[in-house]
Amino acid sequence: MDVRDARPADAAAVNRVHLDAVAELGPEAYDEAQVAAWGSSDPSDYDLAGGDNRFVVAEIDGEVRGFGELAYEAGDYLDPAADAEVKAVYVHPAAVRRGVGSALLAELERDARESGFQTVGLWASRNAVPFYERNEYERVAERTHEFGGEVEGSVVEFRKDLTGD
Repeated sequence: MDVRDARPADAAAVNRVHLDAVAELGPEAYDEAQVAAWGSSDPSDYDLAGGDNRFVVAEIDGEVRGFGELAYEAGDYLDPAADAEVKAVYVHPAAVRRGVGSALLAELERDARESGFQTVGLWASRNAVPFYERNEYERVAERTHEFGGEVEGSVVEFRKDLTGD
């Protein structure tokens, strides 16, 4: 597996990972309307050129099987103790439980730590809660997220202290 910075040419593959992950894994935690709203994305939704965030992909045998995004400024919807934000970690269903998500998350955490951040925060879908708990994230609160088109669902806010690693 190779974790590398995303390139604009990865947009279609990133979109496919997102759509397949939501379609196949989302129903574990959300109803049909929530999954449909969550899964409505377009490759142009992702700023793979970098911008103000770090966007990485994980490749297995030359195929993008996961992606992650780190924002160097935490959203104001997160607990104020978080100073950077993991915006996304998605893994294609065919690559789940193969270390892809953990490798992506470790790279984003490493980058945040090396950039001087002490904590990262994130909102996780309910089906991703065990993943973040295994990766030593502390549950902050349950939140309501608008998936789109006024469709809402619950998510869990997490935070991790990066100074103890």
